[in-house]
Amino acid sequence: MNVNDKTGSAAWTANPERYATMRYRPAGASGLRLPAVSLGLWHNFGFVDDLYTARAILRKAFDLGVVHWDAANNYGPPYGSAEQNLGLLLRSDFAAHRDELVIATKAGFDMWPGPYGVGGSRKYLVASLDQSLKRLGLEYVDVFYHHRPDPDTPLEESLGALRDVIRQGKALYAGVSNYDPALTRQAIRFFREEKVPFVLHQARYSLLERNVEAGLLDALVEGGVGCIAFSPLAQGMLTNRYLEGIPPDSRAAKPFGYLREETVQERLPVVRALAAIAADRGQTLAEMALSWLLTRPAVCSVLVGASSPEQLAENVRALDAAPFSEDELSRIDAALGR
Repeated sequence: MNVNDKTGSAAWTANPERYATMRYRPAGASGLRLPAVSLGLWHNFGFVDDLYTARAILRKAFDLGVVHWDAANNYGPPYGSAEQNLGLLLRSDFAAHRDELVIATKAGFDMWPGPYGVGGSRKYLVASLDQSLKRLGLEYVDVFYHHRPDPDTPLEESLGALRDVIRQGKALYAGVSNYDPALTRQAIRFFREEKVPFVLHQARYSLLERNVEAGLLDALVEGGVGCIAFSPLAQGMLTNRYLEGIPPDSRAAKPFGYLREETVQERLPVVRALAAIAADRGQTLAEMALSWLLTRPAVCSVLVGASSPEQLAENVRALDAAPFSEDELSRIDAALGR
């Protein structure tokens, strides 16, 4: 497919100042440096979405120095379509910039029918990465994650599959996601003994969801592994979107998806209190939520989604914020009931 058949052939030249203002932080104790804000392709990049918009978002990301793009085998919908669209756009717009990009993908959740299309078996993980590379049109990805622990597979089998694809040159670094502290410590020991570069743990983390503070961040700091926070805006709750209620066209108003109307209503008083603190800082709530995460131990990057280039640019503005005062941090904790 010619991407210009769908998106038009408007010329684009990358911003020569793209690295001037973005901050880059090490992924744990490794030499890999990530932009403080990374782009996730969970939403808005599937076949059901507009390819022109996807292209505009990726171009804006690159121009802002957001050069880490995070996918997974089953992102879409349909499954695989986010990777396929990303591959199309990598070839059309970013082929000359491949070595400036960190491309990540994952496997662990449901992908294809049958017992070999989900979980953590060697068969599934190796086959999934091979499929991902074909969809992306790449010889290797920079980071390959086991997307979730699989209680039906020995941990050594799942981690061994990551070790082997790295040794085969199909990935440069290993990562895990959704592992608890105990499993994370086991992974750190395994990869250290095998001399495999284990650099990232992708965890759900936001002002409203702080379970990682119960041991996981300590394990990552001790193990020299970076934390990259997904859902840093709590599926949109940590934005100004819901301050006056639930708009009919919002994610929470839809009959499907992860964000439920009752959840928003329950958290609304807290969200409004946080928004007031953000306003006093001269920030939007989203900007403050991202700024706060970037102060946390082990957090090297926040993984944001974007439905438009403008939304991505707003998120990147979180990096311009003044440091938090002790009073502001105390107000935030008080708003959260901590």
